[in-house]
Amino acid sequence: MKGTLLVLALLVTGELGFKTAEACPAFYGIFSLLALGNKQLLDISLDLVNATKPEKAGFEKLQACYNERGVKAKLLDLKALSSITLSKECISSALNMVKNDVKQRLSKLNPLGR
Repeated sequence: MKGTLLVLALLVTGELGFKTAEACPAFYGIFSLLALGNKQLLDISLDLVNATKPEKAGFEKLQACYNERGVKAKLLDLKALSSITLSKECISSALNMVKNDVKQRLSKLNPLGR
């Protein structure tokens, strides 16, 4: 199970071609369904992000690991994910991304202004 979270994050943000901000809801949705252990719900969520058959197979293998390791493994990953997501660095980075995105969108609305 080591590296499961990293592999999942790379698949969601890299292989599926999302921008980071767009990947967050998909990442948390897929991660929670992955840990839940229901293959049908996982397949539905992967269809929503246009996952390929090899990507789906990879996620199903991850889900099988979660199901094999049980509740303890799921809770440990939840703890790790929460500590990363709620860290000062992560929150600061997310706020900076939102701030920069807002500035960029506002500058497009008023191209002649400062």
